[in-house]
Amino acid sequence: MRDVADESGAFPPLDRLLPVLRPVRAGNGFEEALEQILQVVRLGLVPEGGRLPPERELAERLGISRVTLREVLKVLQEQGVVEARRGRYGGTFVLPRTAPADGEELRRRAARTDMEDVLLFREVLETGAAGLCAGRGLDEGGAARLRTALIATHEAPLPEYRRIDTLFHLTLAELSGSPSLSARYAAVRAAVNDLLDCIPLLVRNLEHAQRQHTALVEAVLDGDEEAARAVMREHCAGTAALLRGFLA
Repeated sequence: MRDVADESGAFPPLDRLLPVLRPVRAGNGFEEALEQILQVVRLGLVPEGGRLPPERELAERLGISRVTLREVLKVLQEQGVVEARRGRYGGTFVLPRTAPADGEELRRRAARTDMEDVLLFREVLETGAAGLCAGRGLDEGGAARLRTALIATHEAPLPEYRRIDTLFHLTLAELSGSPSLSARYAAVRAAVNDLLDCIPLLVRNLEHAQRQHTALVEAVLDGDEEAARAVMREHCAGTAALLRGFLA
């Protein structure tokens, strides 16, 4: 018996999805929910043409609001992963997978990258840099540079966002006071950007990232090393969730 929605309006049993769907962490609810639903689709737990469980059940299982879930589903619709249909037998249906021709080279490049190693190394370097900046403290010039880099990310036009976001993170690494850390971060960030080029810019995710950037700068300038590390760790986890969702 197929788990595809039919004229009876049946949905795939939620228990089949339980190994993938789990309550998300509060800090990255949108990103982790997106990651999990993409995993459901890519693992074939809901086949092409199949219907996702009702919004109420999905939201309860993921531990998020229905508003957040609808934002996740909207992104998946915009990316051609699912389709919303109205009517008696409506719902959210999985579309056939297609790969854009102009994205093939980017995906080949991503396939040559050990994504998990890159993401882990990035987290180690970024949390280390954040902790060093907060623990050592920044002089007036360093604090001004960090604030300026933060403001630039808030003012960046969408096509320029990733470049300016990169500069923000490179500034933090440089201000850590370790030239070795700064050099290694520049290399790992290049690998991260290769991966990010393979996925879409999501406005909801960027808004969330901006709030995390702001909290990070506040923690650094307050000299709160523990908070700076925690915010950066959560920030890296959000990006990792998106990359795994789209590319894993």
